[in-house]
Amino acid sequence: MSGKDLILHPGEYDLTQCVADLAEIRRQNPQRYEMEQLTAVVFDDPVRNICVGYKDCGPDEFWIRGHMPGMPVLPGVLMCEAAAQLCSYFVRKHQLMDAEVIGFGGLDAVRFRDVVTPGDRLVLVASLLKIRPGVMISARFQGFVHDRMVCEGEIRGVRIPINAVTGRTALTG
Repeated sequence: MSGKDLILHPGEYDLTQCVADLAEIRRQNPQRYEMEQLTAVVFDDPVRNICVGYKDCGPDEFWIRGHMPGMPVLPGVLMCEAAAQLCSYFVRKHQLMDAEVIGFGGLDAVRFRDVVTPGDRLVLVASLLKIRPGVMISARFQGFVHDRMVCEGEIRGVRIPINAVTGRTALTG
């Protein structure tokens, strides 16, 4: 993979320097239990609108038994969900949209290039491309295991009016 194709060169971030742990991610994102797809955020640059985080795939992940029996691989949809959660974290942390919750708005040009298996660390790099405050964001993302790109694409996030969906005015944790 040539450096010009990368959103961010791996030398620009340090996977051992956590800038947001699970508790901080939970302050920004509502996902819990099996749907928490981020372990930590290690790079957060609001000037360039780039964020890096990772998901550690442990031996007890809910998808291991059934996807696929005897050869477990992280489903591609969960790679995209992890990227969406990274983007949502960034947008909420920096108050780029007036939204309690950022929901999936769509995917474009997504490609899965290799597998992610139990024991792997999926490193995600996201760069915001467009922000329409209160309406939508679009971002480019790439996922890596070691030095291999395993997925890439573009993602859209939309404001979810949480009180209209749940009848509540605030999330509870």
